[in-house]
Amino acid sequence: MEWGMKNRLQQLMGPDGKCFFMPIDHGYFQGPTSGLEKPGETIKPIISFCDALFVTRGVLRAAIPTDLGKPIILRVSGGTSMAGKDLANEILTTSVEEVIRLNASAVGISVFVGSDYEKETLGNLSRMVNECERYGIPVMAVTAVGRELDKRDARYLSLACRICAELGARVVKTYWCDKDFDKVVKGCPVPVVMAGGPKCESEKEVFEFVYDGMQKGAIGINLGRNVWQNPTPVAIAKALQAIIHKKVTVKEAVDMCNELKNAK
Repeated sequence: MEWGMKNRLQQLMGPDGKCFFMPIDHGYFQGPTSGLEKPGETIKPIISFCDALFVTRGVLRAAIPTDLGKPIILRVSGGTSMAGKDLANEILTTSVEEVIRLNASAVGISVFVGSDYEKETLGNLSRMVNECERYGIPVMAVTAVGRELDKRDARYLSLACRICAELGARVVKTYWCDKDFDKVVKGCPVPVVMAGGPKCESEKEVFEFVYDGMQKGAIGINLGRNVWQNPTPVAIAKALQAIIHKKVTVKEAVDMCNELKNAK
């Protein structure tokens, strides 16, 4: 691996090889998502607990301070919305020149395996890998499912993750599943990061799936809504950081979170 690629991956994952990415890119298809009306304000109290920020170029330029002190993963696919017919019909929205100009450490791009636009989104991934490898920029493939949440089983996720790795993604972001998630990770020859998914009912529910996924081989999380839509985002962010980097148990994370909430 070339020095630049290795260096950027180390920026994202740290010395222990684990990561807590904070996504705030939801507005690219959802518009002003609850909790992200002012994204710069949203991340202020929680960004110190995260290892990188996943964001679109527009929000990065308009709302994120240049002295953030965290590496940037730039979303480079989009072109669809919740108001449209099919979220899978994405295009590349950002050039590699823009990625370099914004000093991003990596890019993130969605693929929709099994959709009507499977070929197009996998083509987007391939083209971005071809360009980014030239400049030593890691590509994170996001195994998106659009509105079809029933696809989130191990068989489907294993297929999607392996294809992304085969096409050259350096990291794959995918959903956790309660059965055979270890097989999803083992079948993917590049690091796997867990998505947050729909909003959970409790902090414990979040901690449980994150802890389980880490035990089964994931290197970390790319989790946003279950943090910044929580009434006490600092408490849950700090507890998640402890699960990822300090290997605390679910009970210890719950206790830490409750202690921080009660201290207010």
